[in-house]
Amino acid sequence: MRLRRWTDDDVEAFYDIYSRWEVMRHLGAHPRRVVADREEALHRLARMRSREDGPRGYWAIDVDGVPVGTVLLLPLQDAAGETGEVEVGWHLHPDHQGKGLATRAARELLSRTGGRVLALTDEDNLASQAVAGRLGMTDEGLTDRWYGITARQFAVTLPGPAR
Repeated sequence: MRLRRWTDDDVEAFYDIYSRWEVMRHLGAHPRRVVADREEALHRLARMRSREDGPRGYWAIDVDGVPVGTVLLLPLQDAAGETGEVEVGWHLHPDHQGKGLATRAARELLSRTGGRVLALTDEDNLASQAVAGRLGMTDEGLTDRWYGITARQFAVTLPGPAR
């Protein structure tokens, strides 16, 4: 497994991951929906790539030359705007879940940053909550602060400056 930036050449793999309800049912604000077609997949890839900044942004989780998921490190905003908080997150193709890839990828990305980092999961997403626990994150309980949803918030403070 290695982390690398997504490219337009990855559109088929991206579409295969994000066109699945098993993946999208836990991601983002409501109403949630799958990526409808390859054109939308290309648009989302371009939007994701526009957020690259050092270790921040979206990273493809590459296994044997094929992206099987995403790990992300992004600044968080709430209703008041920029917060100074950073989110780590992960999404995996269903065929690659349960193999430790999300934990390994997130641990690798976290090694590239410092400061306070949050993970936000759906209340019922026990698999992602287990990943947060394996990363040494503390369960801070439920919050309505982010994305207009109720989420379980986990946090860790990493050595070194926030980047």
